[in-house]
Amino acid sequence: MHAYRTHTCGELRKTDVGETVKLSGWLHRRRDHGGVLFLDLRDHHGLTQIVFNPGASGFETVDHLRAESVLTIEGKVVARDESLVNANLDTGEIEVVASAVEVQSEAAELPLPVFGEPDYPEDIRLRHRYLDLRRETLHANMVLRSNVITSIRRRMVEQGFTEYQTPILTASSPEGARDFLVPSRLHPGEFYALPQAPQQFKQLLMVSGFDRYFQIAPCFRDEDARADRSPGEFYQLDIEMSFVTQEDVFQAIEPVMRGVFVEFADWKNKGRVVPEGPFPRIPYAEAMLKYGTDKPDLRIPIACCDVSDIVTREDVTLGVFRKIVEGGGIVRAIPAPSTADQPRSFFDKMDNWAKKEMQAPGLGYMRFVEEDGALTATGPIAKFFEPSALQALAERAGIAAGDALFFAAGKTSDAERLQGAARNRIGHELDLVEPGVFRFCWIVDFPMFEWDEDAKKVDFSHNPFSMPQGGLEALEAADTEEKQLALRAFQYDIVCNGIELSSGAIRNHRPDVMLKAFAIAGYGPEVVEAEFGGMLNAFRYGAPPHGGIAPGVDRIVMLLADAENIRDVTLFPMNQQARDLMMQAPSPVRDEQLRELNIRLAPQKKP
Repeated sequence: MHAYRTHTCGELRKTDVGETVKLSGWLHRRRDHGGVLFLDLRDHHGLTQIVFNPGASGFETVDHLRAESVLTIEGKVVARDESLVNANLDTGEIEVVASAVEVQSEAAELPLPVFGEPDYPEDIRLRHRYLDLRRETLHANMVLRSNVITSIRRRMVEQGFTEYQTPILTASSPEGARDFLVPSRLHPGEFYALPQAPQQFKQLLMVSGFDRYFQIAPCFRDEDARADRSPGEFYQLDIEMSFVTQEDVFQAIEPVMRGVFVEFADWKNKGRVVPEGPFPRIPYAEAMLKYGTDKPDLRIPIACCDVSDIVTREDVTLGVFRKIVEGGGIVRAIPAPSTADQPRSFFDKMDNWAKKEMQAPGLGYMRFVEEDGALTATGPIAKFFEPSALQALAERAGIAAGDALFFAAGKTSDAERLQGAARNRIGHELDLVEPGVFRFCWIVDFPMFEWDEDAKKVDFSHNPFSMPQGGLEALEAADTEEKQLALRAFQYDIVCNGIELSSGAIRNHRPDVMLKAFAIAGYGPEVVEAEFGGMLNAFRYGAPPHGGIAPGVDRIVMLLADAENIRDVTLFPMNQQARDLMMQAPSPVRDEQLRELNIRLAPQKKP
């Protein structure tokens, strides 16, 4: 017989009754029923109930052990009484009557419980992450993560992609976030950087003649923590393809994303689905108009509309809306369907939320009702709208009596931000979010440039390496700021349930087009050569048209696990202050280490 186990703790079934077995695992829970001890023994695979009868070898030993001690137990498999079968447990039809026990490791008093998974302070959970990971939900999330990555790899290979590994120590690059710098011992005063993403390397792979690349790539950015982003590091499914159009990328990636989500949609019997058919393609401008965001949650059946032209008509006397529009702002209407039975407090709460949490002047509203066969409205601003204007609003927004409209007004960026957040909040407050579904979409036709209000100039709106739609001809024809801001890029995002999983683009592979695009944004050729000379020079020796995308692995697993925080799908995360409480990182280093690296620490400023 094996020294530790003949079976795992999740393996035994009724067909094993009568066998003598050996199991090893953690003491999950102990119960005393009239002198008979019942132990739940747990390992990675599951849980088995162990019975210690009075006088059995090891009875006194296990009676005094703390939970989470590691045991090896030998005994006989017996069938449970019919009335005692646990249908919620894979091993629920049997139990093991112990005949011998060996304590492999005795646990000290626990700083946090493993059984029951009560809510516990985050600092304790992170400091003792190895205990936290024993808890059922978190343990299952990590297994899910592994299975998702395995599925992704298999599906990528089936799509004709080959996995390559790109460097971890590389050059610092101005890609938008702060780099993590690594001092060089051999080259005093010089630094490597950890890659924010393998962006330039994967494009250089295409220039090198490789065709379909992928990698489960670690990325490093010195950014603050968010619920859906770890501080410091994250993983993405990094992809690049040669000789492709935007549609080719979609056709290659949709089966991978759909396949992974379909495979794990019913994880833990959640009963979720992915609708049939291609993912909708939504132009950026349409997304901002209808949803107020480029990350729309399509489970919410609310489409907004612009009513700037209506609120400035002669049959509307609301001066504040007119002033906003005449000053260059916008007014967006957000429907709130079937709110006839909602109390006044619902609308007041929405307005207070807008003021306090969104820092907005407010969220005007009106409730549409029918009086004497005619449509009219009530609410604080309804009196400023004549019946003809109310009818125009209702037709534009697609609403009727019994519905309501909220209004977001201000500068375009401010109004859209409020509009998008209000749409989401209304959807959740009114319980309109479609349950049990993953709704994907592509956001396409992003602006190539945007107006930088601080610098008072045109600048790149997102990715400077995207190919502009229309190529060099379109750039050369954009001889005014208005035309430049109207340019669109072959740039796209994939979104699921309001979560951006990834940005991607068809790349700008021509040096002349790249130099012209940077020139429009105010960067001369010397800047481009200095910052991106390696890639630019490579393009001068024959670069294929290419494009790619990089869906975030962490966010994919978050959605599938139905987790609210990325730390719940990450093995050993940092806290929000970017500290690893378990390993005590970051930490000071010895003076001799600094001297070896030719580094002297600057005096720290006092707070």
